[in-house]
Formats: sequence, C-alpha cells, structure tokens
Amino acid sequence: MGIFERYLSVWVGLGIIAGVILGYALPDVFAVIATWEYAHVNILIAVLIWLMVYPMMVQVDFSSIKDVGKKPKGLALTLVINWLIKPFTMAALGWLFFKVFFASMVDPQTANEYIAGMILLGVAPCTAMVFVWSQMTKGDANYTLVQVSVNDVIMIFAFAPITAFLLGMTDITIPWETLILSVVLYVLLPLVAGVITRKALDKKDDHHKLNDFLAKIKPYSIVGLISTVVLLFGFQAQTILDKPQDIFLIAIPLVIQTYGIFFIAYALAKYMKLPHNIAAPACMIGTSNFFELAVAVAISLFGLHSGAALATVVGVLVEVPVMLSLVAFANRTRHWF
Repeated sequence: MGIFERYLSVWVGLGIIAGVILGYALPDVFAVIATWEYAHVNILIAVLIWLMVYPMMVQVDFSSIKDVGKKPKGLALTLVINWLIKPFTMAALGWLFFKVFFASMVDPQTANEYIAGMILLGVAPCTAMVFVWSQMTKGDANYTLVQVSVNDVIMIFAFAPITAFLLGMTDITIPWETLILSVVLYVLLPLVAGVITRKALDKKDDHHKLNDFLAKIKPYSIVGLISTVVLLFGFQAQTILDKPQDIFLIAIPLVIQTYGIFFIAYALAKYMKLPHNIAAPACMIGTSNFFELAVAVAISLFGLHSGAALATVVGVLVEVPVMLSLVAFANRTRHWF
C-alpha cells in the first residue's frame, strides 16, 4: 500500500477540515461552483468523480467473468450479501436511527436525506478498495477479480431499481431520469472506458503498459477524491458548523451496519466451509461500499448541499478505519477456516 491508501482516513479528515474552513471563509466562491449544473449534475463534481472511478474500472479485467463457474459458493455468498441483504439492512438501520432514536435531534426533511445517503452507500458494492482488503487478507486475487467483475455488471442493471424501491419505502420521491443518468454517467461509461483502455494497453497481456498507465493516473484519482471531499464539506460548511453532532449521528448506524454485515457474511462463509482465501475477500466485498458512486448519485438526486451528500462522505471517513479493523480480525481468525 502506498502512503495515500495507508493514511486515507487522515487525508479525508484533512479534506473535511479544509472544506469547512474554505466554505465558511469563501461562501460566494462555493455558491458560484454550485451553479455549474446540467441536468441536476454538477459539472465540476462529475469531472472529479470520473477522475476517481475511471482508474478503478481500468484495473478490472472483465475477461475474468469466464471463470464465474469456478468455486461458485464464494460468489454466491458475495451476491446474496450485496444484493439481497446489505441494501435492506442499511435502509432499516437508517430508518430506525433517524426516525426513532434520533428523531428529536434531526428535522424530518434532513433525516430523510441522511437515510437516502445511507441507502445509496448500501446499494453500491465496493469496486476498488476491495482489492486492497483482499491483498491484506492474503485472498485469492484472481477470484476477487471475478467477484468484483460480476458485481460491476450486476450494478448496471440492479442499482437503479433497488435504490428507487428503497427510497420509495422511506417516502422519498426520486426522479427516475436522474437516477438512470447517474448510473450511465458514473457506472456504465467509466466501465466501458475502462474496458477499452485496458484492451488497448494490454494487448500482450503482460500488464507492463497497463501498470505504467495506472501509476501515472493514480495521482489524479487521489486529487479527485480529496477535492470532492473539500467541495462537499465546503458546500455544507454552515450546516456543519451549526450542527457538528450530525456527523457523529450519521457515523453510528454506518459503523453498526459495517460490522454487522461483515459478521453475518463471515458466519455464513464458515458455515459454507469456504477456504479463508475465498471467504475473507468475499466478506470484504459484501461489507465495503463503492462510495464514489454513492457520493455522485447523492449529489445528482438531492443536490450538493443535501444531507444525502453529507451522509455519503461520512461513509468514506468511517469505512477505512472500520475495514482495517476487520482485516485484522480476519487475519487473526484464519485458523477458523
């Protein structure tokens, strides 16, 4: 792991602080940036999200899908967790905390937006960081690739319907055209671009040109992530200064969800008698989130200043330290498998 991945939580934390300071000091600048929209999509944020997502899609070798029939139990576990359990538990926890436990602390409209942001995190399975988690748990790298590839393909078709269903369940009205545009813009197009780039650079299948290209564009991905965090917290600066406790409130159900989903998946993996190098990355994929997509869709659906956008960025802050603790747990319990 490079210094960026190793200290991602630190950079995100610094980005949050910088965003709040700049947003408070230069509100007119952020107000102008907020007007750079087309079809509910902020142009600058869209560019930054693309800088994050595109390198991740280039890393994924979709030809690995041909190996989908090998070791099907691990893939089945990932798919069940990602698409049949995790989105619904996230929605349930969001509703429970912000409609019941925290109802007196947050106004109803803001509560709905926080729930929406949590749902968007829950419906977006991890695409990139899971390769890091897999490597750190000595997972089967090729099999991790199969799992990520299959999830990415499913995401194209399942993300919008499940999101719309769950948002509807929490009484949030969503414009279908904006949701579909977000999926096309932030999943389908980067995926296609990644496949074309990989095919062009890796004709000899030796990965040399591909790895050189990924090394060159990696700094742009880092800039995209941190810049997005700075902008989002800049837009939210006044709200955060008025209600700093809201970040803590959002983090509580997100932490519970992350640990809960992992232990459900880990118990199922042990029951299914999966080898540890399949079980650990399968559980990591089911636990972590494609937060870049969640952030982008939250902005498109609810706006830059929305509670939904804030909730998805808090997801970034929470996920990395929690996932590192789960990596440590998985490594210490290798003998269980």
